[in-house]
Amino acid sequence: MWTSPADPWRDPGSAAVLGGPAERDTEREDGEVERPHGPQLSVPELLFGRRVKPTALALLGVVALVVGALGGAVGWALATAGDTLTGELNIAEAREGKERPAGSVADIARRVAPAVVSIEVESGQSGGVGSGVVIDGQGYVLTNHHVVARAGDAGKAEITTVFTDGTRTPAQVVGTDPKTDLAVLKVDVANPVVIEIGDSDALAAGDAVMAIGSPFGLENTVTEGIVSALHRPVTAPGENGDPPVTYDAIQTDAAINPGNSGGALVDSTGALVGINSMIRTVGSGGEGGSIGLGFAIPINQAIEISEGLIRDGEVSHATLGVNAASVSANTSQGAQVRNVVEGGPAAGAGIAEGDVITRVGDRQVRNAAELTVAVREHEIGEQVPVRLVRGGRPLTVEVTLGSD
Repeated sequence: MWTSPADPWRDPGSAAVLGGPAERDTEREDGEVERPHGPQLSVPELLFGRRVKPTALALLGVVALVVGALGGAVGWALATAGDTLTGELNIAEAREGKERPAGSVADIARRVAPAVVSIEVESGQSGGVGSGVVIDGQGYVLTNHHVVARAGDAGKAEITTVFTDGTRTPAQVVGTDPKTDLAVLKVDVANPVVIEIGDSDALAAGDAVMAIGSPFGLENTVTEGIVSALHRPVTAPGENGDPPVTYDAIQTDAAINPGNSGGALVDSTGALVGINSMIRTVGSGGEGGSIGLGFAIPINQAIEISEGLIRDGEVSHATLGVNAASVSANTSQGAQVRNVVEGGPAAGAGIAEGDVITRVGDRQVRNAAELTVAVREHEIGEQVPVRLVRGGRPLTVEVTLGSD
């Protein structure tokens, strides 16, 4: 016969509750039911299920007090930190947040700017403003020829250099080279800050550069960019009857504007790598602003020319003895000879009118400007191979370069 198990919480005969035998209710004579009282439990027995020694109980109390004290300390610390984070900031206690580490644009500008001067040229009722760079402790300043071109007319113009500290000093023209747009001035200043000369041949497209000068007369202007291209032959008409200006330029997107001419183009170390000279503009009707196409004369070439100007007052360049124009000959681009100087180097080598020159030495020639810079890379009197196309046929001749 199936029977259900006894419920320990309901079966009066169960001994499962509190671990002891069950006590039954008894009925008194007056009819009231008397319930058993059972043993009385102390607080330790209720808390721990058994008796606890007084010593252990006291120790437990001490531990509780210590825990409480630690909790209070932690709470106070968190409350203090919260006040610090959310409280008002005393501006007088704030530190300068702008950092200018060594090698930053600000650091380079601070070091280089004292060696860059503003050049003011006054000639009668007219004048102009350009820039220059102190390249020697004796006070020699390198700039562009077109900045001081007015002063070349029998010394009619006055030239003043303005340093970053406001010092104004007269300057004299040592020498100029209109064909490369370079000039050297001399100022009488004791212990001028001299710029560090870099190596333009070590540049690569993408290198960071800075232009420092006085665009539109705004002295000590700093702009930043990169080297956009190297060995970019550029040419421009000469001013006031001067010959055309041609040089192998550094192209940069650092903002260059009128007045930057003659100023410094420096690399990421602050070393001078170029002399800013020319910009490409769009439209017509006056001077335009920068469109990100600026050109600088490589410092390796500029220093060589400046040394010649300081030493002799003038310089000479290697020449081929031809006039040429940019053309395409069959599948080759080059410089087509329009006329040959009688008795010149090209005439002596058999180069004729109509020939298209495509290479001088190791350098390819793609246009007339590049022909000029390719020839000037060599020394006067040096013999170089010249490759050309005549009647559709390639030809190479040896030419001994002359002097212009």
